[in-house]
Amino acid sequence: MVLTPFFRKFALTAHITFSMGWLGAIAGFLAVAIAGLASQNMQVVRSAYIMVELIGWFVIAPFCLASLITGLIESLYTPWGLFRYYWIVVKLFLTIVAAILLLAHMQPISYLAKIALTTALSITEYRGLRIQLIADAGAALLVLLFITTISVYKPWGRTPYGLRKENEQRKGGSIRKSTTGRPWGLYVLLGLIGLVLLLFAILHLTGVMGGH
Repeated sequence: MVLTPFFRKFALTAHITFSMGWLGAIAGFLAVAIAGLASQNMQVVRSAYIMVELIGWFVIAPFCLASLITGLIESLYTPWGLFRYYWIVVKLFLTIVAAILLLAHMQPISYLAKIALTTALSITEYRGLRIQLIADAGAALLVLLFITTISVYKPWGRTPYGLRKENEQRKGGSIRKSTTGRPWGLYVLLGLIGLVLLLFAILHLTGVMGGH
């Protein structure tokens, strides 16, 4: 199943929008985290760590997962394929790793935000954890810039699988899928979207996404 030109452009637009939104949100998170560490104003410090949790859960995490899902759609339902080019494989791997690490690192962010919300967080408390937030955001920003770069330059060429599929098509050996067949890939994507929505609902209902 291949998307029509209209839906291909729509999917590409959505993927670029979510990816750039994810990168911009990380940059904003980094700026606020630096302000929280550097400021000598206790109220600014407390507000900064309450804000980074909101940015993390309600901007970065949704944009991250939306970028991953739209990227999968772009790969599976366009001629690019999912495993035909090295740069796509690397980009997919880095995006999945970044999404997993993001969800894992949201726990200390929520912990620090809860402390800032319920107690008088001083300027010197939890300095190691506050530095970790800056380091993590800086590393994430570098990874996203690298992903953006390889998306533009598309280095390394085709994978062995991609070369084999190209040879099959040239020899006329590839079999066109029936348009009446079941789009199993679409079902998988819809299932993935459902799981993501369910995960967010569970996290919200259990209070993991913050006690606001």
